[in-house]
Amino acid sequence: MTASTPIDVPDAFTASYPEQGAEARAWLAALPRIGAELLEHWDLRPDGPAGHGMASVVLPVRRADGTPAALKLQQPREEAAAATVGLRTWRGDGIVRLLDGDDGRGGQLLERLDASRPLSSVADDGAAVQVLAELLARLTSVPAPAGLRSLADVAGAMLDRADGAVPALRDPAERRLVRTCASAVAELVAEPGDRLLHWDLHYDNVLAAEREPWLAIDPEPLAGDPGFDLLPALDNRWEEAVATGDPGRVVLGRFDRLTEVLGLDRERATGWTLGRVLQNALWDVEDGRTALDPAQVAIAGALLRRSAPAAARSAERP
Repeated sequence: MTASTPIDVPDAFTASYPEQGAEARAWLAALPRIGAELLEHWDLRPDGPAGHGMASVVLPVRRADGTPAALKLQQPREEAAAATVGLRTWRGDGIVRLLDGDDGRGGQLLERLDASRPLSSVADDGAAVQVLAELLARLTSVPAPAGLRSLADVAGAMLDRADGAVPALRDPAERRLVRTCASAVAELVAEPGDRLLHWDLHYDNVLAAEREPWLAIDPEPLAGDPGFDLLPALDNRWEEAVATGDPGRVVLGRFDRLTEVLGLDRERATGWTLGRVLQNALWDVEDGRTALDPAQVAIAGALLRRSAPAAARSAERP
C-alpha cells in the first residue's frame, strides 16, 4: 500500500458529514489521500471495508506483523487532539487502546474491537447499564491531565448563553426548565471537578472486545465532575423507556445504578445532569429549533420531581 493508492471513503459518510464550511469540505476531499498516507506511514494493509460514525471513518487494518487493528480518521481539530490525549492517559483501562496517533492528520491507530457487537445488542437493559456504569467508574477514577478543556470553562460559557437562548423556545414551561437547569449549574460551577470524563458514553460507544468483554470507544475528553458524564446513559433506548408507560421510573433506575456504582452524591449528580440538559438545549437553539427534545425534558423532569418536587411542578406549569 502506497500513498498513491487512496482509501475508499464510504459514500454514506461523504453524504452525511456535517456541513462545517470550506475547511471541512477540504478535509473530506483530502481524506482518501490522508488515509493512504497513514497506511503507508504505519505499514498497514486494509482488512475489510471501512465503516463510519457521524464524524469519523474507521478502516479495519492489519499491522506488519499481522496483528488486527483499526485506523480511525477524523478532521484534525481540538476535539480529535483531546481524544488522543485521553486515550494515552487511560492507557486502555476500560477503553480502546491507542497504538499510535498522528494529530496533524487526524489519525489514530487503535486496537481492533468487534464493531458488530455494541453494548446496545444486550437485551437486558439492567445488565447493559451495569456494564456502562462499571466502565464509567474506571474511566472517571483517573485524574485529568493538565491542559485539557475544563468543565469550568464549558459551564461558564453555558451560563453566559442561557438567558439569550431562552426566548427562542415556544413553550413557557421549556423556557422555565432551561432557567432551572442554568440555576443548577450556577450552584455547582465553582467546584467543577478534575476527573477525566468521556463525555459521550452510551451503549453504542461500548463494543465487545477480546482483551475484556466490553471496552469504551470514541471519547470526547473533558476535565470535570463525573456527574456531568451520566446523561448519555439515561436516554439510551428511549423508545423502549417510553413503551413501559413510565419513562421517569426507567430514568431514575438508571440514574440510581450509575450513581451507586460511581459512588456519587446524587444531589450533585442531579445538578450536573441538568447541566447536560442545558447544554443540549443550547445546542438545539443554535441549530434553529424552538422546542426541546422530549427525552431531555422527561429526564430533567424525573430528576427534578424527586430532588425538588416544588421546583419541578413550577417548571412544568404552562
